[in-house]
Amino acid sequence: MSGAQAPRVAIVGGGLAGIAAAVALGEAGHAVTLYEARPRLGGAACSFQRDGLTVDNGQHVFLRCCTAYRGLLDRIGGAGRVRLQDRFDVPVLTPSGRAGRLRRSVLPGPFHLLPALAAYSLLSPADRLRAVRASLALTRLDPGDPALDRVDLASWLAAHGQRGPAQETLWGLFAVAALNAAPEETALGAAVRVFRTALLGRAGAADIGIPSVPLGELHDTAAGAAIRRTGGEIRLAAKVEAVAPGPAIIVDGVRVEASAVIVATPHQQAARLLPVEAAPGRDRWSALSAAPIVNVHARYDRPVTGLPFAAVVDSPVQWVFDKTRVAGLGQGQYLAVSVSAAGRWIGEPAEKIRAEFVPALERLFPAARRARLTDFFVTKEPRATFRQAPGSGALRPPAATRWPGLYLAGAWTDTGWPDTMEGAVRSGLHAARLVRRFLRQAAAR
Repeated sequence: MSGAQAPRVAIVGGGLAGIAAAVALGEAGHAVTLYEARPRLGGAACSFQRDGLTVDNGQHVFLRCCTAYRGLLDRIGGAGRVRLQDRFDVPVLTPSGRAGRLRRSVLPGPFHLLPALAAYSLLSPADRLRAVRASLALTRLDPGDPALDRVDLASWLAAHGQRGPAQETLWGLFAVAALNAAPEETALGAAVRVFRTALLGRAGAADIGIPSVPLGELHDTAAGAAIRRTGGEIRLAAKVEAVAPGPAIIVDGVRVEASAVIVATPHQQAARLLPVEAAPGRDRWSALSAAPIVNVHARYDRPVTGLPFAAVVDSPVQWVFDKTRVAGLGQGQYLAVSVSAAGRWIGEPAEKIRAEFVPALERLFPAARRARLTDFFVTKEPRATFRQAPGSGALRPPAATRWPGLYLAGAWTDTGWPDTMEGAVRSGLHAARLVRRFLRQAAAR
């Protein structure tokens, strides 16, 4: 009807994909309402309170090459609340006390890490040389080649002389953290995207960024304020039960008309929300399966390490981060251990995890043996990412569905990136572009 206000764009899901879409559409002048079933925004990158501390459910990092995520931080006013390395620099620890270091040089990419590989003390000189050769071979692979989706990373590495220690103390460090899967369970195409874009791309591409405030301050408080600044509405604790023709959504039993709909939920939830008429391939999404991440939190009565973070090999500990200041701890030290590809641990009780990880931390940081452990707890994300195994790339759906005005977003969609914060934001921005085009075409009719 002439003069009537058009229905709002409905965005289902308040994780990074939904947030990115809402911010982009709001800045473009479109009215949006974001629906989130939980009482907060942020999805899997969130915070909670525990004994006076603000605890992130897990450690999330980004790289300088994560341009979409960094752009979102700029738009929500969060760029000043993260720390980005001047130069990629990762200490690598072992329980035996041997340590290595991977630090980029001033050489241009892809040669900037070759000196670090050549001097990486956790590998033998022969393994270092083979690692340099494998790195150069990786730069010649195209991550968009469908054939790479059918091959696992471990097999390719072994064929290029990267077996045993090289896989465990070098390639596995970054593949497991970035892809939440062991090399033998990781699609080569996804791994090539990580290695070529970050480690073997532009010289500064892999510089590591870490939030200097709790994740909730960025992905909930700041993101929510940015959405509302452009007139967006946020409905928390709102359960969207289905998507209907129109397009429309069913929220708590009530039909809500929308000018367009973006479903930005995890993949299996999206498959339940969309009817088969809109997404005939929805059953394929379930075949993506899911992979867990476990985070171990240890609070000591005194400092036990001066490192802000470190990678670890030959230990159940994979990456450890000093979260003392971010969490608001005034005395002592709080360490968070991030364990990806955590199928071994996801079903174990906290007592068993404690029995393994407390001694492991003491072997890495001898000062922890003299400190008192004042708190220990575990957070688990059973469905942290989709399982990025061989063949998974072919299962990822495009953003567009069969229904006009209905789109998908999420790091599990066909973004060309692995399931990361960057992939999630890129998917939200892409869905927002499709909505804008749809609304322009609808207005012209």
